Amino acid sequence: MSFRALNLSPQVLLAVRDAGYTEPTPIQIAAIPHILAGHDVIGIAQTGTGKTAAFVLPILTRLAASMQSGQRRGTRALVVAPTRELVVQIEENVRAYAKHLPLRMATVFGGVSERPQLEALRSGVDLVVATPGRLIDLMGQRAANFSGIEFLVLDEADRMLDMGFLPPIRQIVKALPQKRQTLMFSASLSREIEKLTHEFQRSPKMVEIGRRANPADTVTQFAYEVRAHLKPALLLHLLGDPQFDTVLVFARTKHGADRIARRLESSGIKTGTIHSNRSQSQRLRALKDFKSGAVRVLVATDIAARGIDVDGISHVVNYDFPMHSEDYVHRIGRTGRAHAIGDAISFITPEDHGPLRSLERFIGRGIVRKRAEGFDYNAAAPPRDERGRGERRQSPPKMEPKSPGNSARGSGDAAQRNSGRRPRGFSSTRRSWGRSR
Repeated sequence: MSFRALNLSPQVLLAVRDAGYTEPTPIQIAAIPHILAGHDVIGIAQTGTGKTAAFVLPILTRLAASMQSGQRRGTRALVVAPTRELVVQIEENVRAYAKHLPLRMATVFGGVSERPQLEALRSGVDLVVATPGRLIDLMGQRAANFSGIEFLVLDEADRMLDMGFLPPIRQIVKALPQKRQTLMFSASLSREIEKLTHEFQRSPKMVEIGRRANPADTVTQFAYEVRAHLKPALLLHLLGDPQFDTVLVFARTKHGADRIARRLESSGIKTGTIHSNRSQSQRLRALKDFKSGAVRVLVATDIAARGIDVDGISHVVNYDFPMHSEDYVHRIGRTGRAHAIGDAISFITPEDHGPLRSLERFIGRGIVRKRAEGFDYNAAAPPRDERGRGERRQSPPKMEPKSPGNSARGSGDAAQRNSGRRPRGFSSTRRSWGRSR
C-alpha cells in the first residue's frame, strides 16, 4: 500500500515524499483510517514502528482544510507525553510533516523559561505538545484556551496512565471539551491500564500490531550474568569491541549514571549523561552530541527510555536491570528501530534472577545467557574503602577503539535535522533507515 491510498492531504503527502518514504508501516495502515474517520483509537505496536506518524499524519490532514481557508479557531490538537525528550522528538516530526502547511505549534515542558511558552499558548497556536507538569502550571495561569480542542493524544499511554501521571492527566482532560477525539499510543499496555482508558475514550478502536509488549524482532537480546562489583569492568571490556560504536547505557539512579560516566571518561571513552538532575540545556546538549557522534556512549536513567530516537544505536546496555518489565521493552526499543538491527545486553546479578524470570514470562520468550570472551569473572571485589571511588583513583588503560561511531555524523542542530535527518516513524523502499550490520 502507498501513502496516497490512506487519503492524506496533498500537503502531508508531499512532506512524506520529501522525506523519501513510499510505504506506510503496519501501525500506520491500521490506525490512520480510524483516526480520519473520527474514531477514538488505542494503538499498540513495537517500538520504532512508526506510532508517532500514525497519529501526526491524520491529525495534520484533518487540520489542513481550516488552515487553508484561513479559519483559525485557536488550539485544536493537544499531544501529551511523559518526558521533555519525547516532546522534542514529537515536535521535530510534526514540523517535518507540516512543512507545507501554515501550522502554528508550541512545545511546553519544564527546565526552561516559561515566558516563550506562555506567549505561544496565548497566541492561540494550532497544536501543542506538552509534558503534564508544566502544562498544568501554565493552565493555572490561564495561559491556554483549550475550549476548541478536537484531538487529544496521550503518547506512551502506559506511562501517562500509571499512578504517577494519572492525577495530572485527569486534571488536564477535565479542562477539555467532552466532544473530542482521544488517541492513545504505546509499545506496551497492561490490562489494568487498558481499563483506565475507558475513563477518557468512547468506544475506542483497538489497533494492535504484533504481540503485546513484545520487543522488536530486529533486537537481539542477551543476558550477561555477573557479580555486582564486576559490572564496571565488564562494561569497559565490552566497549573494547569496535562494534559497540553507538551505545546507550541505562542506570537505575542519577548518581549511578554519573559514576558510570566518570568511569568511562577516565578510560578515554567520550560519554554523555541524561537524568533529571541535569538541566534541560545539558540534556539537549548530551543528546545532540550522541546523535552527531561527538560522544560514543550515552548514560541515562529511565527518563530517556521514552524519548531517545537516534539513528543507528548499535547497543543498549541495561547496566542496572529495570525494576519493571515494561521499562525493559521501552529501553531496548531505542535500538533496532524501523527494521534496523541492534543488540540489547543486560547485566544480571544474583539479585536480578527473579526480575529476569518475570520479564521472560512478560515477553513470552527466554533471553539467551552469554559470557564475554577473555573477561575475568573471578576477579576479587575491591577493598570497601575503594568502592564507588575507584574510578577516580585509578586510570585504566584507554580503550576507545577507532571506529565509525567516533566520527561526527552531522551537527544535530535543528536546521540540519530538518534538511537531512529523516523523521522517525517510517520504513522506506528507497532507503534503509538505521544502521545495518
